[in-house]
Amino acid sequence: MAVYNYDVVILGSGPAGEGAAMNAAKAGRKVAVVENRGIVGGNSTHLGTIPSKALRHSVRQILRFNTDPMFRQIGEPRWFSFPDVLRSAESVIARQVASRTNYYARNRIDVYFGTASFADEHSIDVVGPSRVEKLVANQVIIATGSRPYRPADIDFNHPRIYDSDTILSLGYTPRRLIVYGAGVIGCEYASIFSGLGVLVDLVDTRDRLLSFLDREISDALSYHLRINNVLVRHNEEYERVEGVENGVILHLKSGKKIKADGFLWCNGRTGNTDQLGLENVGLSANSRGQVKVDEYYRTEVPNIYAAGDVIGWPSLASAAYDQGRSAAGNIIDDGSWHFVDDVPTGIYTIPEISSIGKTEQELTEAKVPYEVGKAFFKSMARAQISGEETGMLKILFHRETLAILGVHCFGYQASEIVHIGQAIMNQPGEANSLKYFINTTFNFPTMAEAYRVAAYDGMNRLF
Repeated sequence: MAVYNYDVVILGSGPAGEGAAMNAAKAGRKVAVVENRGIVGGNSTHLGTIPSKALRHSVRQILRFNTDPMFRQIGEPRWFSFPDVLRSAESVIARQVASRTNYYARNRIDVYFGTASFADEHSIDVVGPSRVEKLVANQVIIATGSRPYRPADIDFNHPRIYDSDTILSLGYTPRRLIVYGAGVIGCEYASIFSGLGVLVDLVDTRDRLLSFLDREISDALSYHLRINNVLVRHNEEYERVEGVENGVILHLKSGKKIKADGFLWCNGRTGNTDQLGLENVGLSANSRGQVKVDEYYRTEVPNIYAAGDVIGWPSLASAAYDQGRSAAGNIIDDGSWHFVDDVPTGIYTIPEISSIGKTEQELTEAKVPYEVGKAFFKSMARAQISGEETGMLKILFHRETLAILGVHCFGYQASEIVHIGQAIMNQPGEANSLKYFINTTFNFPTMAEAYRVAAYDGMNRLF
């Protein structure tokens, strides 16, 4: 068995692993990354963020072509299959892998492909396709990501039963699809398939969609899903999932039965820790496969850190990259460490959603004197030009200090627009103020101009 020595070994090449590797390498550390897939990028690139967002973009283009009268000069509305739109995602994945492979090579980071497990707190055994290697390191960062949680009583080997990973191998377009679980992933796939003309049953175990969102935004999402062939079923739980020859029958505890061509499980994820040999270093994962860390991303073993989905909240690619970078920053002690908590929510439904800060419910419960400013996209020149008039920007601010307390956006470019509000919210003292949007000249026409419109609307509510 060959033995190699490193300053830092990182398990996983997804966003968290990449962020950690780049930060440590640029600080002059000798770094190795272990990836069990045989190709870099992690689940985010191959099964999660990149393919689902590429699918969504393709579906939006199809919807635009099929609903815009201008395109009737080119041809009649057309039907596209799921495999058709999947091919566009595959090309993006290939380009992402090429870019990330280049990042590792350019920064002289060694990449090992194989299954990693701890021999002790400083040693990692890597079992590859043709050989076994041992990596010895001063510090180790666990960034192995997560995978869909699979209940034991559901037969995922049935050809019509999928999770959010295996759905990307779907070779046909179902006429009707059951999506079980109405979290972020479930809502995103419900909107993608409904955009392809599929009748979707979205089964929600709770009483409303995405309850962590501002209620008005959540209600807007619910409305737009419903008017686009999505039947939302709240407060339902499965009793059993029956795979039949030509589809799936979902038996609910309420006594209902739903039959569809396919069944997509989107109810929870579990950390990829079961093969790491955590017991060999005195660590253990919780029931969801997640590793406990402190505010410096250290585990209970001083030289072992963890970041990304494998530690739980917020389980977003953007946050995972920063968490990995911060874990490495604590190791190299160069001032690049920070605890990642300023995380905007980005939900890529159709239309998309993004928010940061407090919701109206939270401010009301905390008895904070706030006011609301809104800008509806239907009145914005840029939205009218682009034909994307669905949505709104909502600013919550303190009545007395005018400090921005929350920004919530639903509609075209929501995930881009929210960052302007995030930047102002992070300014110290009086610089965080609604007045910034009133006193700043925005390009016209832009979607960013919605901040000025919402700010005037909010100021007009004060007395």
